[in-house]
Amino acid sequence: MKTKEEIVKEISEVLVDEFECDASKVSADARLYEDLDLDSIDAVDLVVRLQQQTGIKVEAEDFKSIRTLGDVAEAIGRLLAEQSK
Repeated sequence: MKTKEEIVKEISEVLVDEFECDASKVSADARLYEDLDLDSIDAVDLVVRLQQQTGIKVEAEDFKSIRTLGDVAEAIGRLLAEQSK
């Protein structure tokens, strides 16, 4: 199973490559909307990209309380752990 740090690294690469986020601003503590300038459409695109990369189904409910990149990594880690059971 992947660690939170590994998941953060993978998501960071997607944010820099696909969403043109400034790599110097991308960290586990980075707030998606305020620090990385993502909007709601970007957030949906990110969820779709993560579903493609991980092969897991992500529900909107899973992302309601997400504010930071670390929150995204924790949610993905939790979903991956549930899937492997």
